[in-house]
Amino acid sequence: MLKLFKEIRKAGDATTGYPFEPLAMPAGFRGKPEHNEKLCIACGACAIACPANAITMDLNDDQSYVAWDISYGRCIFCGRCQEVCPLFAIELTTDFELAVLNKADLSESCAYEVARCAVCGKPYAAAKEVDYARRVLKSVGGPAAADVGKLDECLACRRREDARAFQAQARTEGGAR
Repeated sequence: MLKLFKEIRKAGDATTGYPFEPLAMPAGFRGKPEHNEKLCIACGACAIACPANAITMDLNDDQSYVAWDISYGRCIFCGRCQEVCPLFAIELTTDFELAVLNKADLSESCAYEVARCAVCGKPYAAAKEVDYARRVLKSVGGPAAADVGKLDECLACRRREDARAFQAQARTEGGAR
């Protein structure tokens, strides 16, 4: 019997000391998503990719800002939001203990200003997303940088302007023959 206890002692503990000491998580563990508000451009890719609809983006009543919300109670920790984020503004942490006393504590939200069309005045995108697109186009240069002015217009106004330009070009080419 004494020999058995010596063998057990030599083998060590088979379990961890959790919850009295932190539990080491393996690499690639998918825990609570952490949203970095400063990096986020409010493009909505995470909200579209979320299979559980835990992430939502909605315009407020007066359409002056878009609200980004995440409900950790709905989150299935799949990691799709992290995969599709173009600027790595969402990162899955190793935090898995999400027990709360109040359901409202299981959600986070932030708001982003909305850009309005220079022609018709309708809201069309998050201002941070438009600024990001402007910086990218300017850094690319060439013909892409010539389209930077169109970023201040909504899609409907851009289509209308492109149709007018196409008609004018067709008239010019038709008269030149």
